[in-house]
Amino acid sequence: MRKIIFSLLCVLTHHLSFAQQDLTLWYSSPSKAWTDALPLGNGRLGAMVYGIPQRDTIQINEDTFWSGSPYQNNNPNTSKNLKKIQQYLQDENYIDAQKLALTNIIADRNNTSHGQVYQSIGNLILDFPGHENFTNFNRKLDLNTAVATTNYKIGNIEYQREIFTSFPDQLIIIHLTSSKKGTISFNTSFVGPLKKNMVTVATTVPSGQNELLVATGKCTHEKEENILNLLHFNNQIKVNSKGGVQKANANSINVSNADEVTIYISVATNFKNYKDISGDAEKKASEYLTNFSKDYETAKKDHIIAYQKQFKSVELNLGQSSQSKKPTDQRIAEFAKNDDPGLVSTYFQFGRYLLISSSQKETQPANLQGIWNPNSGQYPAWDSKYTTNINVEMNYWPAEVTNLTECHDPFIQLVKDVSITGKQTAAEMYNSRGWTLHHNTDLWRMTGAVDKTAGIWPTCNAWFSSHLWEKYLFSGDNNYLKEIYPILKSASEFYQDFLIKDKKTGYLVVSPSISPEHTPGLHNYEETKPDGSIVKERCNVYAGVTMDNQMVFDLLSNTIDAAKILGIDKDFSKQLENLRSQLPPMQIGKYSQLQEWLEDWDKKNDAHRHLSHLWGMFPGRQISAFQTPELFEASRNSLIGRGDASRGWSMGWKVCLWARYLDGNHAYKLIQNQLNLKPANATIKDPDGGTYSNMFDAHPPFQIDGNFGCTAGIAEMLIQSHDGALSLLPALPDAWKEGSVSGLRARGGFEIEKMIWKNNKLASIIIKSNLGGNLRLRSYHQLTGNNITKAKEENPNYFYQFQPIEKAKISPQAKLEGTNIKTVYEYDIDTKKGLSYQFEIAQ
Repeated sequence: MRKIIFSLLCVLTHHLSFAQQDLTLWYSSPSKAWTDALPLGNGRLGAMVYGIPQRDTIQINEDTFWSGSPYQNNNPNTSKNLKKIQQYLQDENYIDAQKLALTNIIADRNNTSHGQVYQSIGNLILDFPGHENFTNFNRKLDLNTAVATTNYKIGNIEYQREIFTSFPDQLIIIHLTSSKKGTISFNTSFVGPLKKNMVTVATTVPSGQNELLVATGKCTHEKEENILNLLHFNNQIKVNSKGGVQKANANSINVSNADEVTIYISVATNFKNYKDISGDAEKKASEYLTNFSKDYETAKKDHIIAYQKQFKSVELNLGQSSQSKKPTDQRIAEFAKNDDPGLVSTYFQFGRYLLISSSQKETQPANLQGIWNPNSGQYPAWDSKYTTNINVEMNYWPAEVTNLTECHDPFIQLVKDVSITGKQTAAEMYNSRGWTLHHNTDLWRMTGAVDKTAGIWPTCNAWFSSHLWEKYLFSGDNNYLKEIYPILKSASEFYQDFLIKDKKTGYLVVSPSISPEHTPGLHNYEETKPDGSIVKERCNVYAGVTMDNQMVFDLLSNTIDAAKILGIDKDFSKQLENLRSQLPPMQIGKYSQLQEWLEDWDKKNDAHRHLSHLWGMFPGRQISAFQTPELFEASRNSLIGRGDASRGWSMGWKVCLWARYLDGNHAYKLIQNQLNLKPANATIKDPDGGTYSNMFDAHPPFQIDGNFGCTAGIAEMLIQSHDGALSLLPALPDAWKEGSVSGLRARGGFEIEKMIWKNNKLASIIIKSNLGGNLRLRSYHQLTGNNITKAKEENPNYFYQFQPIEKAKISPQAKLEGTNIKTVYEYDIDTKKGLSYQFEIAQ
């Protein structure tokens, strides 16, 4: 046995060494577009590094520089018209219901805002005269260190630029060196974003200075959609050269014949929180510089140590091929036709890198573009807001399972914030207790309904609340549960007041609402625009849509469970149990599909990008091959009907779903579609998503959610813990014949310390139990190990209990053929807190 374990550990070490070597994005030419540039970030500061020898650009963001100021955007007419809208829906008068809802639920743009805009502060420009004719060019981003490097030669002299966004020191730091002393000459300046109608920037060198360049800026217009623009930034750029001559001009700093140069960039705004903008931007920016006293190598070392505490928590090796010797953009372009498992490992780790870089303690959560937006071309796409009907939630799907729970915290804080601002919305718009949120929010935590019919969706509170609960399932932290329970309770109270009885079925339903951004296409009407043109509108607004039913069921169930664990609110829990029992069950329609609406209105094949009615499969946990096989099959039929072609974020969702459907080969096919090189000029008119040369997800345009969705999907292919057991390699594709992973986390406080597979079979696994309790393993192969017994009955570990799903209503026209999944073996191990347990495949 000891020889076997030693051999497996040697294989693991060999695998991981190769995996970590491949974690570099590298290119043989400079960036030509923003989506070629390499992203850096420390949660608060974002930088895009172009790596152009003769005139380099570092585009910069700070996560609190937005348009606007504190505001709320509730429509005061909602409460006066709600019952009439609901009655129209009861009477199946969908056209008048939608017209009335659009006028009286959606925020009035004449008076308030549909959301504010995340802004860029501008661009640091480094001009190097005489560096036009370069050779031996290479630029790279090392995911192991979060350092970007540009190397090239001018004649016989080698030049290097290193840049990182320091986690501990909160500065962007650039280090310039060459192979020959006295050969570094350049000019430093700063310019605002290309879209000058959005942000105005002024630069100056303070009197008597030759090393400090200060840029200040604010939104160009007095107001953004009726809201005063009251934020401003202060950007201080310190140039520190060794040797040579350094001179200042009115708005730039020139360095001649230096040996080496370090540039420090500090940025701050006057934002303190969503209701307080009394901060001193200049003082904060200055303090970041004055509090810093390290030499470059120490600053770099401290940055790497801080970063690796999170990044090194997970290692993944899927194997290598000769493709790994090629530049990253070439590998992406060739991925569909070449064996390159290492690129998948890199893409997975790049997703984790992006989450670490865009979401840290006390920062804003990652928005639609993370923290990177140039204010040029197509950006900020959708204002870089928080789109809450899929996108911001998807940003945090990898957080727990890929061992980045600290990165989840900014999103958890966002939920806490909107649970406060959303109380005003619930009361003013819906005459309800508790809190609610529609399909968008922003820096100011507005919670009203925006856009068109997409905004008539008051159930985001349930989805947000599921993140609170999931974080608990992974940690088992009862102190945290006490902290978030009032938010769960408040959201549940909203539904106690808001749900109404559907007169046709007798179920309690959410009304009005939508299945996000989708329509059955059955009810249409003509609308005359202000210019006199006539357009055809489709009805989206209904009651009792499947996604709402699933999310409300989830919220009520989690709140009941939380109260039970904490030993409180027994009477309130009984009320919720009664409410839950009156929700519509999931329904299987005439095409053997999971119905998206309360009525059987689905098309057999529907290529819409949203997969909303599959929420109960992923990210929810209501559909199971083992507990609800009919729903498993029907919802899988729905996904098949959606097809594989999709936008970037939708592709990531499909990877997660096919993993949950235990079909690794289909999940891998979606990964192949995702790793499809898209040109920088791809627009929203392009129907297919993919990946830009810098590995950003191409919706198109760039949306970061696709990166995170696919990263979460790869983790789901390797382990799952939502369905009553810790499932090992549940969706391993044929392409990943051998590999290893360490650090993935499972519900109930379990952590994969080492897992190795060979010939598409599990070879060995070591699991640490951080909480103790029963560990139930599910595997396609029989296992051996100490104290392992065959599982019987339901898992006694309450972190793995099933939600009490009602039996599906099945159309008489449906033809179900069975789940057709592999046989599994289940085992139980009574674990002790803090101990690790080893298992191998039975010989």
